[in-house]
Amino acid sequence: MSFVAELEPQEVWKHFDEILKIPRGSKNEQQMREYVIGIAQKHGFSYKQDKAGNLVVRKPAAPGREGAAAIVLQSHLDMVNDKNADVQHNFVRDAIIPQRDGDYVKAAGTTLGSDNGVGVASALAVMESRDIPHGPLELLFTIDEETGLTGATDLGNGMLTAKRLINLDTEEEGSLYVGCAGGAGSDITLPLKSSKTPKGEIALELKLAGLHGGHSGVDIHLQRGNATKLLARALYRAAVEGGFKFRLASIAGGNKHNAIPREAFAAVVLPKKQQKKFTAALEKFVADIQAEYKTADPGLQLTVAPAKAKRVWDGKSTFKAISLLHALPHGVMSMSNDIPGLVETSTNLAIVNSGKNKLTLHCSTRSSVGAALQATRDRIRAIAEFAGAKVKEDEGYPGWKPNLDSEVLKVSKQVHQELFGVEPAVKAIHAGLECGIIGEKYPGMDMVSMGPQIEFPHSPSERVQINSVGNFYRLLVKTLERIS
Repeated sequence: MSFVAELEPQEVWKHFDEILKIPRGSKNEQQMREYVIGIAQKHGFSYKQDKAGNLVVRKPAAPGREGAAAIVLQSHLDMVNDKNADVQHNFVRDAIIPQRDGDYVKAAGTTLGSDNGVGVASALAVMESRDIPHGPLELLFTIDEETGLTGATDLGNGMLTAKRLINLDTEEEGSLYVGCAGGAGSDITLPLKSSKTPKGEIALELKLAGLHGGHSGVDIHLQRGNATKLLARALYRAAVEGGFKFRLASIAGGNKHNAIPREAFAAVVLPKKQQKKFTAALEKFVADIQAEYKTADPGLQLTVAPAKAKRVWDGKSTFKAISLLHALPHGVMSMSNDIPGLVETSTNLAIVNSGKNKLTLHCSTRSSVGAALQATRDRIRAIAEFAGAKVKEDEGYPGWKPNLDSEVLKVSKQVHQELFGVEPAVKAIHAGLECGIIGEKYPGMDMVSMGPQIEFPHSPSERVQINSVGNFYRLLVKTLERIS
């Protein structure tokens, strides 16, 4: 047992401690699902699983509350698997190693999975409770939320009967969420030409690292650097301003559609006599970027080391690739005119990889306005096609339109005021929540989302505030009591 299980409230943290030991990356939720089913079976609760792998556990009402309307508690089983490059960790096999940092729990160089592990643990605590007054409960555990909300998208018909839902997947204490952005992805493929590396030329490995990264919905407004964009920017300056005739053998950055890339790598081939001047020029360009990002990303660093490259792209392919990466948009496109402080539209140049004959990119775009979402995707397509690339667009997922007349919202606000002496902020979030999809599948569903204070999700800097978990659980329990 780690220190996690001894935190308060223990009924929540004991489950999170167990969850940390279970591999549960997106599309690998089987062991996590079995853990939930084991608890349901232990207490004699019925459960149902759909073809996608989503799970609903039904818990009868507490004595005296049988006539209350049923309510759904919803969380997702998967987590984002990400780690620092120098950390040895196998997400398919190894447990997450928790660390305490004051009033926070974080992980040792990996994502923690408090998104949405704390929500799952809280639902399990409610499931096991014997003293919480509540009406009939449907505890919905979805899969594969982090790679495009596909679990909610494929949620089977008839899985839910309740008309009220509390989503346990937001990450800001003192706030209730009633809306979210919709999103969609664009996959770009740029053909490349390559040949054997000529004799007399050397290869250098470039690594741009030390950035914070973060969730591309929650943290995009913080204006942190995108490692891939910044490396491409420095290379573009080296080609245009420096006049260096280098060629690329590879370039890569990012590995999750909903995470801002923290690290980027490139292998550059050039004449040996240019090595010192090229390195000095690149370091100068990166120093300019460091000065620009000294507040948002003070840890940004460039390292240059010898490398090997059997094949190299031709000059035209190299310049097309770095020009495309430099030109594609990233970050906040517009802020909402209706909700102060809310990002309306953004896009994340999320994943870049290269092979012998192609460069592949994934851009993840979000917006609470459908037309703005499409306009940004059109811009991405126009830039990519101008460079000679092919673009494939997915269908995306819908947003969640706020309902300020929600009865669940009204009760949650009252309970928050009574418990903590302040009225909660009522917000919409720029990140995607499954509420939009569930609401589309089950029209008329009255929904609200709540959660503890989780910071820097989808990155190894992820941490959850210990005290906020207790406050979140108190709010959840009291809301269930009041609704029933």
